[in-house]
This record gives sequence, structure tokens and C-alpha cells, in this order.
Amino acid sequence: MRPLKLVPDDTNIPFLSYRFWAMGFSIALILASLALVVVKGFNFGIDFQGGQVIRVGFQQPVQVDDLRAKLGALGHEDATIQQFGGGNEVAIRTQLPDDKSDSAADAAATKLRNDIQKTWPTAKVGGVESVSGKVSKELYSTGTKALVFAMIGIALYIWFRFEWQFGVGALFALFHDVALTLGFFALTQLEFDLNVVAAILTIIGYSLNDTIVVYDRIRENMRKYRKMDIAALLDLSINETLSRTMVTSLSLGIVLAILVVLGPEVIFGFSAAMLLGIVIGTFSSVYVSAAILLWLKVVPDSFIPKGDGGHKGGERMSKVDKTFD
Repeated sequence: MRPLKLVPDDTNIPFLSYRFWAMGFSIALILASLALVVVKGFNFGIDFQGGQVIRVGFQQPVQVDDLRAKLGALGHEDATIQQFGGGNEVAIRTQLPDDKSDSAADAAATKLRNDIQKTWPTAKVGGVESVSGKVSKELYSTGTKALVFAMIGIALYIWFRFEWQFGVGALFALFHDVALTLGFFALTQLEFDLNVVAAILTIIGYSLNDTIVVYDRIRENMRKYRKMDIAALLDLSINETLSRTMVTSLSLGIVLAILVVLGPEVIFGFSAAMLLGIVIGTFSSVYVSAAILLWLKVVPDSFIPKGDGGHKGGERMSKVDKTFD
């Protein structure tokens, strides 16, 4: 039985011929995402905002407006309600009391539980999650630093592994993926918590891996075809790695799509971020990272020292390969 091939061996798609449309589309999405982040901001979870969250299950679907009005009448005017599941489950988030002590927080949580159970006797009240304001600020600061340092470290690695032009291309592709993911959460107002930060870091790793595979084939072909037009060489490299890219992306995408539809609510944000990241990461590896090399004037013999006849340049690249392979 012959194996199924998603991408035929003789595939020759002219990806770089669409680079202007693709890059224009990407830049427009980046600008729109940044605007959404500035204008709408994020729906920070308890990890970053601090406060208390209690999950309540009702026997019948509830109206969020009615629930908010009744809680306000009971003295919980600051309550933020998020509905999920079949409409009969909600997460109620409240701010910490002015007195930040543990006893005051426990008393506020107990009052909220008692008020809910008295007003809705059949409701199932879950446990209370609580994060102090100091801890939430530390988590926000640490999460932001993790994202920034991860991108800088990756760019430096690509620079050392290849050349500075490749580092610029990889960094822009990663910025593209992260910006679009943040824009998605600003647009949908899904809860932004530490799970989402973990998803973004995972997206950075996946996109980097995909980009390195393409870059490695580009560098290999630059040594083999030194007189080929650079756009044709980039298309050739992308097509040669397309089968691997599609199989990996589809395999992960199917699993993540199932988690988004059927998975538990607690990892919905993580699964949604990862699914979006797989799509945009694959797009950036094909269109963004390769197109950047073209605009940075990279040609097949760019990295061969002048006057060496190509021998020392080829020897230098071979030594780099042996160091990392």
C-alpha cells in the first residue's frame, strides 16, 4: 500500500510571487492587533489582576444581566461574571477587599458563597481561587519578561546559527505571531492568564522550529545553487520542506481543534491560543521569514568571503554545520 502524501514530490508553488500581498496582509493584521491591545486591552484573569474567583453551576441556563443585578443588590457590585459551558455555569470574579489580609479575603469569599447559596439554593458552588495584588503584579512582570527575553534569545541564536539577516527574519516572524495572538485575545476578550502566556511561549518555540527547518534548507541550497535567482531558490527551499510543514501543522491542528471543541473549559484559552498560533506560525514560516531575506538583499553567495573563490566560505559554513548538527 502506497503511503499517503499530502504534498507531491514535484510541488512547485511560487510562494514568493505573492510576497507583497502576504506581507501587506501581515503588517495590516499586526497594526490592527496592536490597536486592539491599546484600545480594548486584555481581560486579565485572576493571575494578573488579583482578586477572587468562584465557579457556580446552575440547574438551568442563567441570564448574566439578571445574575449581575441580584449580586449587586446583595452588595457585590464589583462582580465580573463570565458565562461558559452550556450557559448554566458561570465564573464570578470579585476584587480583593481594601483590607488585603488573608482573614479579610476569606471573610469576603465566605459571604459571597453564603449569598449565592441563599439566593439560589440548588446551585453548586465550587471552591474559591484567590490571588493577592502583589502576587498578580509579580506574575504579570515575570510573564512579560519571559516573552521578551525568549524572543531576544531566539533572535541571537538564529544570528549565531546562521547570519544576522536570518536573525532579523526570525525575530520579525516571531513578533508577527505574538502580536496576532495578543490581538486575538484583545478582540475576543477571552481570559488572559498564565495558561495563555504558556501558550504564547509554546507558539514561539513552534514557530522557531518551523522557521529553522526552512532556513536550514535555504542555506543548504545556497551552497548548492550559487547562480540561481534568490527568489527561485527561496521558493525551492519552501517547497522542499512543505511536506514536513503541512504534516506537523495538521497533526497539531487536529488535536488542538478537538481540545477547543470538546476540551475542558479550564484550558480553553490555552487551546485556542495554540490553535491560532499553529496557523499563523505556519504562515509566517512560509511567507514572512523567507520574504525578509529577499528584502535584506540576500543572494546565494552573500556569505562567501570576497576573494576566496568560494572555498573558505564553504569551509566556514561546513564548520558551523558540524558544530550544531
